[in-house]
This record gives sequence, structure tokens and C-alpha cells, in this order.
Amino acid sequence: MVFPIHDDNSDRTIFPWLNIAFIAVNIAVFVLLQGMGQNNDFTFAYSVVPAEIVSGQDYQTDDELIEFSTPQGRSQAVKPGLKPTPVPVYLTLITAMFMHGSIAHLLGNMWFLWIFGDNLENAMGRVRYFVFYLLTGIIASLVHVALNSQGASSLTASLGASGAISAVMGAYVLLHPNRRVTVILLRIITSVPAYVAVGVWFAFQLVSGLGIFGGRDGGVAYGAHIGGFIAGVILAKPFVAGRPNSLDRSWQRSKRQSDSSDRII
Repeated sequence: MVFPIHDDNSDRTIFPWLNIAFIAVNIAVFVLLQGMGQNNDFTFAYSVVPAEIVSGQDYQTDDELIEFSTPQGRSQAVKPGLKPTPVPVYLTLITAMFMHGSIAHLLGNMWFLWIFGDNLENAMGRVRYFVFYLLTGIIASLVHVALNSQGASSLTASLGASGAISAVMGAYVLLHPNRRVTVILLRIITSVPAYVAVGVWFAFQLVSGLGIFGGRDGGVAYGAHIGGFIAGVILAKPFVAGRPNSLDRSWQRSKRQSDSSDRII
């Protein structure tokens, strides 16, 4: 797996206020409204439920006592049921984008958004980036809904910014394929082009999704990740049309650096 540390921001011309605002809202929702993940009434009221989106009806289910194995033996836990949704269920396609299931889920998503989102805000401008983020997040959720519209998974709540962030990464690799990204790859810190850093991540999503495509493996909705990524790739160029900062010249800097290194050697 590839974990990004930072990327080349030398051509950024605007401060990423909107990207920071997205991160701040996600954190605020998790801490203040979700109660650090402990407020199940809020979380299971505003998450996306495929059956609700398909039918337009609000569903409530009872809490369920489940048993599972641990190294110490059998244990029990309460699986929260679906709670009443105070808003039209279709709005959960947006509210769920700003909620997370755990601190690790939140931190992982926000780190990827921090690395890749600022460059997209710079390329698109704040208004277009705002629309792009919400639109692709909704598309990613709808892909998940379409793939989970039947069976038990249709009543399983889904939440998180991963779909929108996957779209950000898809647009990033299309607009900045050769931009240098410093990553941890196989426990080694190295600098690679964006198409390698993001490409390895996307390949992992495809491989992980095989066999459970449309479902959730360990709570991860890979269908939403893949759908969001593809939406980002498709919509990237239309959203930067006419923008002066959309042209990626990072390949020129990389080439100059490479030529310089050759001369030194």
C-alpha cells in the first residue's frame, strides 16, 4: 500500500481555504455532533441507507445483540439499528459525506484530502471545487446504493468522505499525472509521480473490491471508492475548462531536475 506524505505545491497560487474548511467541517461533525463516534442516534439517522434512497422512505430498525470470537473467547456487542431521519432521506447523500465511523477513519480521509485537495482547489477555483466535491461525493454514494439495493446490505448504513476524496484523487491524477508525491512505499520513503502514487492506491481498491464488489469488506465500501474515482477522472477536465491554473507543468520541473542530476553524475 502507498501512503502519501506530501506533494509538490510550488505552483499553487491560492491559499486552500475551502479545502481546509472541508477538513474543519468533517472534524467538527465527528467531534461535536457524532460525539467522537459515540452518538449513534445522530450517526444512524444521517447516514446513507441504500433502501431509503431507492424507496424514498425512512426505515428504522432495532438494535441487535451480536456475538463474535476474540482471543479470550466469545463476546457480545450491540449493533445499533437505524434511527429516524429528521430530514428527507435524499439529503443523507450529503450529510453522510461529513461523518465518519472512527477516529482512524476520519484522520485517514482528512490526510488524503489535505495532500491532494489543495491542488484541485487551485486548478478549479473555489466555487467549482465546492460543486465538484459535493457532486462527486453524491455520485460515489449513488454507485454504492446501486450496488447494494437488494438484500441485507440495503439496510446497512454507509458514511464517510471517502467517495468524494476518491474523486479528488481521480481528478488529481488526470490533471497532474507527473507531479512528484513523496510516499511511504513498502516501508521506504520515496518520491514518485502522481500516476504511480494514486495508481497503486486505485489498483488496491479494484483488487479489494473483487468478489465483494458492491458490498462492504470490513466496513469499507469499495464500490463508492471506485465510482468516486471514475467520476473524478471524467469530470476533472470540464471543471477546469477555461481556468488559467489548470495546466500541469510539473513534468517540466521533473525533467529539469532529472537533467540536472544526470549532469552531476
